[in-house]
Amino acid sequence: MDRHFLYVITAPDAGKSLGEFLREHGYSRRLLARLKRTPQAVRKNGVATQTGIPLAAGDRLDILLPEEKPSDKIEPVPLPFTVVYEDRDILVIDKPADMPVHPSPGNYGNTLANAVAAHALKRGESCVFRCINRLDRDTTGLLILAKHALSGAILSAAMKRRAIRRTYLAVVQGCPEPKDGQIDAPIGRAPGSCIQRQVDFLHGERAVTHYRTVSAGPVYSLIELHLDTGRTHQIRVHMAHIGCPLPGDFLYNPDFSHINRQPLHAAALDFDHPVTGDPLHFETALPADMKRLLEM
Repeated sequence: MDRHFLYVITAPDAGKSLGEFLREHGYSRRLLARLKRTPQAVRKNGVATQTGIPLAAGDRLDILLPEEKPSDKIEPVPLPFTVVYEDRDILVIDKPADMPVHPSPGNYGNTLANAVAAHALKRGESCVFRCINRLDRDTTGLLILAKHALSGAILSAAMKRRAIRRTYLAVVQGCPEPKDGQIDAPIGRAPGSCIQRQVDFLHGERAVTHYRTVSAGPVYSLIELHLDTGRTHQIRVHMAHIGCPLPGDFLYNPDFSHINRQPLHAAALDFDHPVTGDPLHFETALPADMKRLLEM
């Protein structure tokens, strides 16, 4: 469905151009260009206008984001996933294990994108798949999806400036020493592999992981983690680097004796709503297979 946004200009914004005002409210250059090409998308005081005009206090702006054409290469497939929160602007879901996020060669009908397209179709909505944060195929937990271009632009900008706080839980072999700390070790590609990463102090990019031991057991420990950077496989590489790898990790610790995937879970998200600005907090419980490890 189309999405309308209404703004009333106050004194501090008087004299700014309409485009400048919208940029300050999260509209990307790409989105502004799209609005310019859409008839009647930008109206000031009820009259269609251009983004270069100046604004005065009391002006009323009506911005129309027309419904976009669905992603035609994503087939709707009714796959199971849990909706944690949904409104007109965002969708927060709890992704299960063994579900890729995006279609790729060999994965065209078993992804989260397929499942979300089916969910939108059931609700009578179009689906342009805009996943804001990333999770590996076997990592479970919370993901944010933007339901239109504006929420997508605002949330993507928030990700870049690290304004979306993500809390991860991992089950690792052994227990870190010290139990709480910071890992500051650069990560780069492993030689001869386009997938595997390694700590590389000579050529790697800086990667910082903060960890806290939640519970320590004789075999496995539960670790809470927060990232200052978002390198590929960062948690998996860093925990292996300090001698506490995740079991069931086919790349960094292929020990499948007790679990058939890496036990990594995106457990909590904290961020501001892209339209209302309200602070949001979401949590999801530890999956059953990770709980079983901690009972050993």
